[in-house]
Amino acid sequence: MTALICGILLDQIIGDPYFMPHPIKDIGRFIMVLEKKLLGETKGVENRDPKGEKRRGILTWFIVILTTLLFSTLIVVGAYLINKYLGIVVESILTCYILAARSLCKESMAVSKELKKGDIPGARYKLSMIVGRDTAELSEEEIIKAAVETVSENTSDGVIAPLIYTAIGGPILGFLYKAVNTMDSMLGYKNDRYKDFGFFAAKADDVFNYFPSRISALFMIAGAFVLRLFSESYDPAGAAKIWKRDRLNHKSPNSAQTESVCAGALGLKLGGPHLYGGVMVDKPFIGDEKRHAEVRDVARSNALMFMTEAISVIVIVLIIMIVML
Repeated sequence: MTALICGILLDQIIGDPYFMPHPIKDIGRFIMVLEKKLLGETKGVENRDPKGEKRRGILTWFIVILTTLLFSTLIVVGAYLINKYLGIVVESILTCYILAARSLCKESMAVSKELKKGDIPGARYKLSMIVGRDTAELSEEEIIKAAVETVSENTSDGVIAPLIYTAIGGPILGFLYKAVNTMDSMLGYKNDRYKDFGFFAAKADDVFNYFPSRISALFMIAGAFVLRLFSESYDPAGAAKIWKRDRLNHKSPNSAQTESVCAGALGLKLGGPHLYGGVMVDKPFIGDEKRHAEVRDVARSNALMFMTEAISVIVIVLIIMIVML
C-alpha cells in the first residue's frame, strides 16, 4: 500500500517525464518489431491468409504478455531481494509509470491553451497528439468535444483500470494490463491491415476492461456528486441518467461507460461520426446537447477525472486496510 500511494503521488507531481526512458514506450517498440516480423507488409498483397494472420496475432499477444511479465517480475522481485526499501522505491516508480492522470491532464489542457489563444490550427495539432481521428477540419467546438471525450474515455483506460490492476497485483499486474491496452491501441483496428492480426488484441482488451470500465463509471458518477458541491457546472443526476441510457453507445462494450457519465455530467452531446484516416466512421451519439461546448469543459472533464481517481484511491485503501485486518 505504501508503494501504491507513493506511485500515485509521483504521478500527480511529475507525471511522465519526457526526457526519461518509459517502459510503456518500450512495450510499444517491442510490439512494432513483432508486427513487422509476424505480419510484415500487407499493402497490395493478394491472397492473404486471414486465419494465419489471426494465429500470428495471437502469438504476438502472448509473446508481449509473457515478456512483460518476465521483466516486470525480475525488476520488482529483484529489488525486494536486495533490500525491502529499495523494493518500495522501485515499486513506487513503476506505479507512477503505469498511471497517466497527470500526463492526460497536461496534454488535454495543451489543447485548451491553444484555443484560449485563438489558435485553431495549433489546437488541432495538439489534439492530433492524443486522438486517433483526423483533426485538420475540426471546428472549435468539435476540438473541445474531442478533448473531453479523450479525457473521459481515458479516465478508465489510463487511470482507474491500471490503478485497480496495480492495487490487486502490484506493478507486475499493472504492466500486464498496460501491455494489453497498448496492443489494442496499436493493433486493435478493424481496418484492412489489422482486422485479423489485431482481432485477439482487441478482444483481450475488451475482457480486461469490462469490469474496470463499469467501476470507473460508478466512481465518476460519485465524483460528479462531489463536484456539484463546489460548482453548478456538474449535473450528477444527468450523469447517472445518460450513463444508464447511453453506456453501450459505442462499438466497444467499454468505451462509452465513462464517456456517457461525462457527457451527462457536463450536459454535452459527444460521439457521432468522425473521420479516421480519411474514412468516415459512423458512431452513435452519447448524451444530450443541453448547451454548446466551451473551452472550460476541458478543465471540467479533467477535474472530474481527478475526483474519480481520488474516490477510487479512497475505496482501494479502505479495502486494503479491511483485508489487512
